[in-house]
Amino acid sequence: MNTINLSEVYSMHYNQLFHLSYSITRDVQLAEDAVQETFIKVWKKANSIQDDGKISAWLSVVAKRTAIDILRSERKKQGIPMENDMLVNLGKEMNQDVEQEVEFIFFMEEIRKAILRLGNTYRDVMVLLVKHELKGKEIASQLKIKPASVKTRIYRARKELRALAEVNG
Repeated sequence: MNTINLSEVYSMHYNQLFHLSYSITRDVQLAEDAVQETFIKVWKKANSIQDDGKISAWLSVVAKRTAIDILRSERKKQGIPMENDMLVNLGKEMNQDVEQEVEFIFFMEEIRKAILRLGNTYRDVMVLLVKHELKGKEIASQLKIKPASVKTRIYRARKELRALAEVNG
C-alpha cells in the first residue's frame, strides 16, 4: 500500500483499539494514551504497510504492546513502601516469574521449530495462527480457503505437532 488515509484509519479503529487498551490498563486515561501512542507509531510506519487487509490486526498488536508498555511504565512510577520481608518474598516471586517466562520463551521457540517441520498445508495455517496471531476467518481470507478448512488444518497440524513432540520428547 503506498498511501493510507490516517484520519479514516483513526476513525474506523479508534473504538476497537480503545477497548483493547482499556482491557489491559483498566484505566481510561492510560487507554487513551495507548491509543494515541499507537497512532503515532502507525503514522511513523505508514509507508511500510503493504496490505490494507492486515492493518486491523497490525493495529491491534501495536495497541496491545503499547498498552502493556504504558502499564509497566506506570507501575514503575508508583513507589509503595514495603516491609523488608515483603520485599524478600517479592524477590522470590519475581525469580519464579522470570524462570517461567524464560521456560515459556524456550517452549515457544520449540513450537516454532516444530511448525517449520510440518508440511506446507499445515505450516502455512500454523504460521499465520501462531506467529501473526490471525483469527480463523483472517487465515481463511489470507490463504483463500474456507474457514472450516482452516479449523480442520489447525486440528490436524496440532495433532501432528503432538506426535512430533512425543517422538522428540
